[in-house]
Order: sequence, then structure tokens, then C-alpha cells
Amino acid sequence: MNDIAIKIENLSKVYRLYNNPVERLKESLHPFRKKYHREFYALRDVSFEVKRGETVGIIGKNGSGKSTLLKIITGVLTPTGGNVTVNGKVSALLELGTGFNPEFTGMENIYFSGTIMGYTKEEIDKKVDEIVSFADIGDFINQPVKIYSSGMYVRLAFAVAINVDPEILIIDEALSVGDIAFQVKCFRKFNEFKEAGKTILFVTHSLDSILRYCNKGIVIQNGIKITETDPKDAVDVYKRLLVDCYGEIEDKNSNREDKKNPDLYVFKEKFSINPDLLSYGNNKAEIIDFGIFDEYNNPTQKLLNNQKFSIKMKVRFNEEIGEPIFAYTIKDLKGLEITGTNTMYKKMDMKISKKNDMFLVEFFQMLNIQAGQYALSLGCTGYEGEEFVVYHRLYDVILFEVVSDVLIVGFYDLHSEIRLNKLNAS
Repeated sequence: MNDIAIKIENLSKVYRLYNNPVERLKESLHPFRKKYHREFYALRDVSFEVKRGETVGIIGKNGSGKSTLLKIITGVLTPTGGNVTVNGKVSALLELGTGFNPEFTGMENIYFSGTIMGYTKEEIDKKVDEIVSFADIGDFINQPVKIYSSGMYVRLAFAVAINVDPEILIIDEALSVGDIAFQVKCFRKFNEFKEAGKTILFVTHSLDSILRYCNKGIVIQNGIKITETDPKDAVDVYKRLLVDCYGEIEDKNSNREDKKNPDLYVFKEKFSINPDLLSYGNNKAEIIDFGIFDEYNNPTQKLLNNQKFSIKMKVRFNEEIGEPIFAYTIKDLKGLEITGTNTMYKKMDMKISKKNDMFLVEFFQMLNIQAGQYALSLGCTGYEGEEFVVYHRLYDVILFEVVSDVLIVGFYDLHSEIRLNKLNAS
């Protein structure tokens, strides 16, 4: 156990749910202990270990039990069953509102939180200047926390958690709040912690953070640990969970013909469609289905950089059209076109499409753009004589995220190789 920082064994947390307060009272008074509640498992038989010096990320959909797990590890909640062993001094930054007294000032809460962690006033005195400097909230440090914005609250809470020199740092989805400069400062601290051999366990929805900083990832779904594996595989599993394409969900439909041939099912049912999309055209052709797919042909709205992916659309022709053009473009959220292509640019030999013809159009490519949020647009156009005609366009139909484990400048990576040679001074 000397190399184990956190050990979780068969951990479960069960809540009793009642339809109304009266049922709770009836159950407590019933002479034969009749049950009026139903049991909800926030966690069910979860086990894993975190070694000293590891950085482990926990990912899962909302309501999967991630925050409950961290609260049990830090002692905020009591488990229904199982064991938790923590070896080392813990500093925790849980969800907003946990750990600070809203009536106290920021400065008072520094001492309040430090005392809860087991530090003396003299020990906190030595750290307080560093904490205040890291939080960088100015004169608000002497104002009650209840008037803080969420960003200010997290800045102070993170400053306290990271600067009290813990052996184990536990964070629950806090680093997404705050400006870019503060997030850079936080992750610089992450790297300092890793280099110092500290242990970090955190919950996040940022797949970039899992890929860049973690030794392994843990995926939780409906209170059950789905997998504990290397970061990339964990991200792949999470992406499949987001579109119900993993494990038992697939097995239930394993005999369906559309599972044998994914091109037969309705793509768009797997996606969150942008409610503000723009659809227009003369309706001579219609884009009736569409989707984004990863290298394994799984529908996804989270793509990994430097991986193959495809864009698909099904087009139905309502009239005869000569040489239609199929196209896609990718824009950033400000509307700037980043990339795209079409069948005309690729010099594909398009034949006349007759009424009621239907085509599956697939674009295959390697993803090579900066991490961030993007919008996909699709189109079916053409020329009638010299006139350019739009048959159907879907602008910003799917919003998706690109995740990357490397930082680049600008929109795309040139895959530069760097050589460094030291030259002797003359």
C-alpha cells in the first residue's frame, strides 16, 4: 500500500426516493416496516486504485455519479457500502458552494478552509500571501464571499486548494470557470504538482484535459465504472456513451440489420441538432439525413485531432438534376469558414440524377485543426446553364467539439519537426 494514494473497494451509494414527504413519514411509522421508497444507486460497486504521483481523470455524462464519488473520497458524504482508503493529506475543490462560509470574507475563508484541512494559524500565515496572489481578485478578498461571481469564487477556492501543499489534490469540474489566463495558471500548477510527485484526481467534461494531463482515465455511467484505461481509450469510450453506442446499449439491438450496416439507420437521430440552423433551397433535392463519424464509424460530436473521421449525408432528388455538387464546410462559432470541400473541387464525375434517386455521400479526411467548438454545414448545389443554384443547404446543422492533446497556434497544425543544434561561439 506504500505506493497507493487512494484505494476504492466495492463502493456504493444508495438514496431512498419517496414520491412525497408523507410516504417517508408512513414508512417510519409503519408497524411492519412497509417500504414506500424506491432505491436509487448513485454508485454501484465501484473499485479502483490511484497510485502516488498519478493524475487520474474521471469522465461520464451528467448524473453518472462522478461528484458523488469525489464527495465520498473527501468525506463529505458517507458511503452505503464499500471502503475508501486515502493515504496522504488531501486538498479538495468540490462543486461551487462547498467549503466556504458565504458570510465570511475571502480572507476569513482562507483561514477557515485551512483550519478544516488541519493547518494551524501560523502555517496559514506563511501561505496566505501566495494564496491571495494566485487568486488575484483584488480588494474583493476582504468582501463577503456571498457577493462573489462564480469565477471569483473558483479562483479563490482553487488558490486555497493548490497552495496549501497537499499530497493529494481532488478537483470537481472547477477549471472550466475563469478566464484563459487563469486556466493557464491552473494547469501550470497541475504540471508543477505532477513533477513534484503529487497525486491528482479530478472530474471534468474537458476531454483535452484528460488527454494532456492524465496517466489514465476512468469512465462512469449510471453509477457503474465502465472502464479504467489509458486516456485515449477512455475518451473513445466516453464518446460512444454520449451517442448510446457502447456495451449493453449495442447488445440489445445486436440482431438489427441497421447495426450490421450503419448506413441503413437514421444518422441524425444520434445527434443534437442545432436549433438555430439555417435551411434553404429550391427543394429540387433534399438533404434528408446527415452525421459526423469517428475513425471507428461511431456517430460523435466530439472528435480527436490527428484522427480520421467522416462526414455523411443522404440526399434525395425530387426532380432530375444534371451534375449536382455535394459539399461541406466547417466554421468556427464566430462564423469564419475554416475548411471544407465539394465534389466539384475534387473533380468527381457526377452523372445526371433522376427524380427519386437517393445518394449516400461520404467525405473522409484526417482531422487537423485547433481544439475548440465548430459548426458543420452541408449543401447540395449545381449549375443550370450559367446560373448557380442552391437545391438545399443546411447551415450550422451540427455543433461539434475538437479535442487535442497538443497545443497549436492558429487553426491547424503543420506537423512541424524541430531541430536544435548548439553552435559554439567564435
